[in-house]
Amino acid sequence: MKKILMFTLLALSFGALAACGGNNGEADNDTGNNQGEVEELDGELIVYSSRNETFVQDLLDKFTEDTGVEVRALHGAEPLQIQEEAGNVQADIFISNDIGALEYLNQQDLLEGYEPENVESIDEEYRAENNEWFAISARARGFIYNKDMIAEDEMPTKMDDLLDPEWSEVDNGYAITRGGNGGMIGNVSALRYEWGDERTSDWIMSIQENAAGILDGHGDIRRAVGAGEHAFGLVNNYYYHQQLEEPTNNNVGFIYPDQAEGEMGAIANAAGLGMVSGGPNEENAHAFIDWILEEENQLAFVGESLEVPINPDLEPPFEEAVSFSELNVQDMPLEELGNYFEDTRTIIEESGLDLELR
Repeated sequence: MKKILMFTLLALSFGALAACGGNNGEADNDTGNNQGEVEELDGELIVYSSRNETFVQDLLDKFTEDTGVEVRALHGAEPLQIQEEAGNVQADIFISNDIGALEYLNQQDLLEGYEPENVESIDEEYRAENNEWFAISARARGFIYNKDMIAEDEMPTKMDDLLDPEWSEVDNGYAITRGGNGGMIGNVSALRYEWGDERTSDWIMSIQENAAGILDGHGDIRRAVGAGEHAFGLVNNYYYHQQLEEPTNNNVGFIYPDQAEGEMGAIANAAGLGMVSGGPNEENAHAFIDWILEEENQLAFVGESLEVPINPDLEPPFEEAVSFSELNVQDMPLEELGNYFEDTRTIIEESGLDLELR
């Protein structure tokens, strides 16, 4: 029942879209839930982020404008950098595109709990027990495809369809991300939860061999598919919505896999953040967490990504989406991704998806 409730909340968030009159990413002025002006602080805040820089930098600039704290950001950071620096902590905040990475760091005692203001706006399903991390936005995995190159009824409809080498014969083939991409790690972790390691390893070896393109990120995939360089690609759903907004190369569709009765459902994940234990600027880290949980800043975190706010009281700041209530979603608590994170990276590399691009 908790799982049903979790995705019902997402459904409500999507469903509220119909009432959204704009896409400027600002909370309604009459909510009465803003915390007010943030007390002026000083000093700096060190933020490591594995999330796309275009989704993060404006948010960090806003925090500086609101508080006076200078933010130094390391974009493209890997979660294991936090672990490697445990003896000489550099970061105050880690922003992740994958809940599995956050829960893994939490299990290594590398994140620190805190009781921030407005944390109750994030359902317990989407935060660690002592708020060492919390999610703010969510998405699902699927296949973006070029309608000029392949018809909807010719597309794969399940994740395990990619075990079949026939998909290598599609004109211009399909594209995936490198093995170290956070979305790919989360995808493989979810398959391990569903299938076990042996079949998941077979799946990795299959896509390594049969994919026509192994690209650095999902943005590269959606642009390549839109331009006809590949017939389809495996991405998070919001990249499809991003491609639809392009002035050209936007004749694309999207398949949510595993939707039939008895199938596992679409793989879901979320983006969020945690406070690094022993960081050099603890007071400013606390201030940032309090600040990010203000409603207007939760929406600023979602920003232009076209993900969906976890907070069911917030209207998504974009104009079209597919309601999660219409989807069959994998029945897996997101924190389970942390139990698979470290071994998943090993399995990806041992199965041959060794980060080489092509």
